[in-house]
Amino acid sequence: MMKGATLTSLSAALAGLAVMAASVATAETVAPDSVPIVDMELQQSLTGAKGDPVAGRDTFADRKKGNCLACHANADLNDLLFHGEVGPELDGVADRWSEAQLRAILVNSKDVFGEQTIMPGFYTLRVGLNVAKDHNGKTILSAEEVEDVVAYLMTLKEN
Repeated sequence: MMKGATLTSLSAALAGLAVMAASVATAETVAPDSVPIVDMELQQSLTGAKGDPVAGRDTFADRKKGNCLACHANADLNDLLFHGEVGPELDGVADRWSEAQLRAILVNSKDVFGEQTIMPGFYTLRVGLNVAKDHNGKTILSAEEVEDVVAYLMTLKEN
């Protein structure tokens, strides 16, 4: 009987540790309604970690996620069709903007450029009126995807 009680206690303790570990793992992610953009910069990573530039390139090019090519030309992705001309070319963007500025622009461009910009905020819940029900209360990109795109953009330097 003592063995069973010990196993039950051990199982409960392990379950508690798993919950605590999960809480610690997600505690570092900044929630979309708590992003501290100050002076057009967002210094801290949304996830507490550096992004993956390879994954960021994929998100950047993905027409169903970032869809960045809809508005921006990018010579690194010349193999893809239909680069937009609405936003600035992103060749050399890492020489023009700091990592903190690029992160702020991606999170909520309206906090950086003003309400008149047509660039969407990719990690904000303040997206305006008439949002489709499936998208209400959701961000366009996850915190990790934003960090990945920032990491990718930081690779785009002048030759």
